[in-house]
Amino acid sequence: MVESKEYDVLVIGGGIAGEEAALNLANIGYKVILVEKDLSIGGKMIHLSKVFPTLDCGACITTPKVSETARHPNIEIFTFSEVQDIEKHAENDFSATLIENPRYVTDDCTGCQICEEKCPVVVEDQYQWNLVGRKAVYVPFSIANPRIAVIDIENCSLCGLCEKVCPANAIDFSQVEKKSTIKIRSIIIATGFELFDPLLIPRYGYGKFKNVVTSMQMERQLVPTRPFNNVLRPMDGKMPDNIAYVLCAGSRDETVGNPICSQVCCMYSVKQAQLLMGALPMADVTIYYINIRAFGKGFCEFFQQAKGMGIEFIKGKAGLIKEKENGNLIILYEDIQQGNVKEAEHDLVVLSVGMLPNTDFTEIFKNSRVEQDLYNYVNKVDELCCPAKTNIDGVFVAGTSTGPLDIPDSILSAGAASAEAAGYLNGGVK
Repeated sequence: MVESKEYDVLVIGGGIAGEEAALNLANIGYKVILVEKDLSIGGKMIHLSKVFPTLDCGACITTPKVSETARHPNIEIFTFSEVQDIEKHAENDFSATLIENPRYVTDDCTGCQICEEKCPVVVEDQYQWNLVGRKAVYVPFSIANPRIAVIDIENCSLCGLCEKVCPANAIDFSQVEKKSTIKIRSIIIATGFELFDPLLIPRYGYGKFKNVVTSMQMERQLVPTRPFNNVLRPMDGKMPDNIAYVLCAGSRDETVGNPICSQVCCMYSVKQAQLLMGALPMADVTIYYINIRAFGKGFCEFFQQAKGMGIEFIKGKAGLIKEKENGNLIILYEDIQQGNVKEAEHDLVVLSVGMLPNTDFTEIFKNSRVEQDLYNYVNKVDELCCPAKTNIDGVFVAGTSTGPLDIPDSILSAGAASAEAAGYLNGGVK
């Protein structure tokens, strides 16, 4: 194991909340280590098209933040890495094991992607939510940071073509997992959220009917770096002209283990619907909802704007989705206002999946455990006075690790976490 390094703060998670917390602390002189398990920092926000309710470009907001984090002299970033065995000591500091997973590509990589062109292996691209394929050696996505290729060793055929064509001689199949010890004085948990898996609701036909997609798959079809030239049906590549959104897919549903509202699904569905009206001007867009949660600044106006654009809102709970021979889909739903069951035909259905807690934080502490709330998010032990404080002194929480939040609230939460961590480091309230 490599000799240990010392830092003031460990930030676990490189999404928008983790970046904000790291920058806040680094800007006031603290030495920060940021550990991200994915291949790039940026979190889920870096994959979004636009943000509600302003319809500002998501990448235009988050890319400068990613760049600032990567370039800050007080922040050391480890991507494709994780921390384990965090242990709190009597002198109120922590030690942890840092694990760096092998990319099989060195930092000499220029991101030219010549290796991708020559690689013969094609698998599903997780960064395009499996809409298209990628190679076994690949740069994760166009604005990844770091922009370094990685070899998917589980799918690699070990043909050696990437090694032969790499102009920087950056391919290194001899890389192994590296472990080192780090010492830190405080920790911020910003591990983010997971998306609900719609396979858990088989009556909606996801995974069985190709024209039933998730909201993130639709999101990727709306971004400038989209996999296709326009919004297309996965089954036959046709442009849809009658699109339905099914809200609360995996939220407010005790039968699938997520009884709470995910807060963002209504507004991101309204956002996507508006973007679809621009991408497919002749298309009809229908949103099936139980209640519209338009609680934030400008949200209600955004909702009314969607109505004015001609988007149809039906207050009804979708119960079953069936497929016709031509790939079109029949939604059976309860019309709540009229009190009867109806059906409607659409050629593409989008499931507005909700947020679930990312519970990685439960497995990283060695001699203590971060408390969870009733819904398995990190429990905030003093929400009024110290909204980022956990049950472990010196450990704070930011972003959607605390519960469902939109982007501005995640950034606000990160500000609270960094302020409380700074106070702790300065000998403030424990």
